[in-house]
Amino acid sequence: MNDADVSKQIQQMVRFIRQEAEEKANEILVSAEEEFNIEKLQLVEAEKKKIRQEYERKEKQVQVRKKIEYSMQLNASRIKVLQAQDDMVNSMKDGAGKELLNVSQNQHHYKNLLKDLIVQSLLRLKEPAVLLRCRKDDHNLVESVLHSAKEEYAEKANVFPPEIIVDHNIYLPPAPSHHNAHGLSCSGGVVLASRDGKIVFENSLDARLDVAFRKKLPEIRKLLVGQAV
Repeated sequence: MNDADVSKQIQQMVRFIRQEAEEKANEILVSAEEEFNIEKLQLVEAEKKKIRQEYERKEKQVQVRKKIEYSMQLNASRIKVLQAQDDMVNSMKDGAGKELLNVSQNQHHYKNLLKDLIVQSLLRLKEPAVLLRCRKDDHNLVESVLHSAKEEYAEKANVFPPEIIVDHNIYLPPAPSHHNAHGLSCSGGVVLASRDGKIVFENSLDARLDVAFRKKLPEIRKLLVGQAV
């Protein structure tokens, strides 16, 4: 084999090695590009997932805030409605309280009412001797009906007429007036107690109004709710 043949074989071997190297290099490039694309896709998907999770978290926060705001607004509305109802109830009670002042204006009817209140109180206490308190302005009217009240009670309870001691030292507060707008007041009626003071029956007009309002309050509120709907 001459030098020309050897040179030719060497060139062929070089071309073969070069071709193998180029093919291997291409395979490496393709493989690297595929791995890069896969990794890039994974990174993109991971970022998308993070973005979705962050969006969902913020959306939940918004929903929670909306629910809290709605609940606060609803509670505020309920409080306003309840406050309006309370204002109306108090206004009704104040109006009724002012009407009570007219009860004692008619002496004849008020005198009979005082007797009935005393009899009712005696029937509640069922004591042989009681202490009675009234307004100073009502003292004479009370004294004028004591005998008939004791007799009526004795007949109804089938007992001896009780001893009724009118307290001349401590009276119930006077009727409400502009001069005493914030002080204690009483629209009329009586308060009876046992001699030892352990049993007290408050039968003033104001106390009876309070009892009537407490009993009627659910019905009044029901009517007010119906009007508000």
